[in-house]
Amino acid sequence: MNIEPFFHAQSSTLTYVVYAADQSECIVIDPVLDFDMNSATVHTDSADRIIDFIEQNGLVLHTVLETHAHADHMSAAMWLKQRCDASIGIGSGIKAIQQHFAPLYGMAPESADVTSYFDFLVEDGDALTVGALSIKCMHVPGHTPACMAYAIADAIFVGDTLFMPDSGTARCDFPGGSASALFESVQKLLAMPADTRLFVCHDYQPNGRELSYVATIGEHREANIHINDGSTQKEFVNLRTTRDKTLSMPSLMLPALQVNIRAGKLPRNDRSNQPALTIPLNIFSDNPYAIDPIN
Repeated sequence: MNIEPFFHAQSSTLTYVVYAADQSECIVIDPVLDFDMNSATVHTDSADRIIDFIEQNGLVLHTVLETHAHADHMSAAMWLKQRCDASIGIGSGIKAIQQHFAPLYGMAPESADVTSYFDFLVEDGDALTVGALSIKCMHVPGHTPACMAYAIADAIFVGDTLFMPDSGTARCDFPGGSASALFESVQKLLAMPADTRLFVCHDYQPNGRELSYVATIGEHREANIHINDGSTQKEFVNLRTTRDKTLSMPSLMLPALQVNIRAGKLPRNDRSNQPALTIPLNIFSDNPYAIDPIN
């Protein structure tokens, strides 16, 4: 099995192209659509790099897998589907995310149906086959209720469930998140063989170290700063909950989720038919704007 990483510096996101050495079919995990908030510009440079790699290596993109609905970047899944005639899969928990956020964006019932965007939804324990790749789907809730990990041979692509050992774990204060659930999900991962490789979705390069995106389960058990062999659930929940209270909201959360619950399809203005985002105000505020803006 070959694994080719692509790093998106703006969001510190890792995208992976995975393929068997003797097969042409490949998968892509967690692709990124480039977005500049200041100019409201969307472009596909990062996704095009992936397409170039696929074409230059004689590969055929079969499936795009999302580990969850990301809150810090827009997904390029729909762009890759359109360019490469691929299918898009995500965990069935996306329904809960979509049901929570779709009304906030004013999505009509027909456009709020996730099955109209994603080609298939996976459950815990499902098995997928792409060429010579056998993919086991693992439900790992906590960061969000929809998080999935994908196990292929000796590698697991864990999304935001775990970061590198020196960065710990993902936050759990998004809607439907749970530090207790994340603890249980991580325990499921850490029960795998110690030499299993965990590929992360983000690396924030603490203390200016070089990019790193893979560590073994044994390394996490020994050195993960948030959860390791010495951690109890009570200790982890207290640590994670306390830390989450200090974190600011991701700057692209509301734009990103509006796109990502649509599998990367950009929403459009009903009148102009131009791609356009809706940004609901004060939905995460304890002090809503009290003055009628019309008057």
